[in-house]
Amino acid sequence: MSVKDVPSLSDLLEEALEVKQNPFAWKSLGKNKSICLLFLNPSLRTRLSSQRAAQNLGLDSVVLDVNSGGWKLEFADGVVMNGDSAEHIKEAAAVIGAYFDMVAIRAFASLKNREEDYSEKILSAFIKYCGVPVINMESSTGHPLQAFADLITITENKIVEKPKVVLTWAPHPNALPQAVANSFAEWMLKADVELAITHPEGYELSSEFSGGLAPEFDQRKAFENADFIYAKNWSSYSEYGKVLSIDSDWMVTSEKMKLTNNAKFMHCLPVRRNQIVEDEVIDSANSIVIEEAANRIVSMQTVLKMILEDMG
Repeated sequence: MSVKDVPSLSDLLEEALEVKQNPFAWKSLGKNKSICLLFLNPSLRTRLSSQRAAQNLGLDSVVLDVNSGGWKLEFADGVVMNGDSAEHIKEAAAVIGAYFDMVAIRAFASLKNREEDYSEKILSAFIKYCGVPVINMESSTGHPLQAFADLITITENKIVEKPKVVLTWAPHPNALPQAVANSFAEWMLKADVELAITHPEGYELSSEFSGGLAPEFDQRKAFENADFIYAKNWSSYSEYGKVLSIDSDWMVTSEKMKLTNNAKFMHCLPVRRNQIVEDEVIDSANSIVIEEAANRIVSMQTVLKMILEDMG
């Protein structure tokens, strides 16, 4: 579900690097085992990387787009189901759990009700009712597989023992969840890096994920001597789901990258070019976004491998 489920980050990283070096070494591990990949929201990297990871382990995978390929689900208890929801989560999750050995779920935040989103209503319901291991492929509050892939990428590309890693907010026309930023902050705080978070005032992350790390409101100051720049937009947590700024001065530019220690540029993708980041930066030799995306297979495969090994 999150980095809190990882007993040892160094051991997990070691496992991931071994998986990356030998992706087909455990091809028989998933024999006669299956996984259901449930998507309540759009996906490119998560959908494809999860299927590739499962295939590399010999797992049978089935993808279900819940809102278009399944009945609309009801999550409330005691409700009279006379609306547009045809199936209750209690039956749906239990049936899926009866069909598969594990389930992976992608369900974004609604950005309407902070209490509801941060309670992880959908993810929690599947954990409660499906009866098999559940993997978070991005939820209302977190994207642990992305953060794990990010950490693998940083580990492979760092040239100093404890690199300075900067999470920078960047402008976007739409309201986006805090999930990627939350998980990135949470994982980096447990990793052997120096983390800085920079954003305009009003975009502070929940202390549950930021660990109370004080943000730097001066982006250029935050960029000084950075080894990695991780750009991401998110909407306000305090004024929940609101876009408080689309200030183009927060875009990552080649001019700002000159303030860094020849930093690598990272983004989880998809990215709005020339709004989040200049073409000159993302197309440069220091951009590692494709390598970062490729490591999404590694992060998922490592998690699946460890779950399969626990199953025996």
